[in-house]
Amino acid sequence: MITVINDRCDFCGACVAVCPVDSIDLFEARIAILKHCTDCMLCVWICPVETLAPESNVREVECVVSTIA
Repeated sequence: MITVINDRCDFCGACVAVCPVDSIDLFEARIAILKHCTDCMLCVWICPVETLAPESNVREVECVVSTIA
């Protein structure tokens, strides 16, 4: 599953353009990954500001941050 970090997104639309199954919706203030996402990771690789990440990576970062804090 792909996780969205909306406060990083600059709404460039690169992820929407690269998605082979049209599973990303771009709204005015956020993006959403739809249910039929195949986890191909193309959106993660294309994102210039690292708004998208595999869910496992987000959990690892949260664990590290909670350990430091």
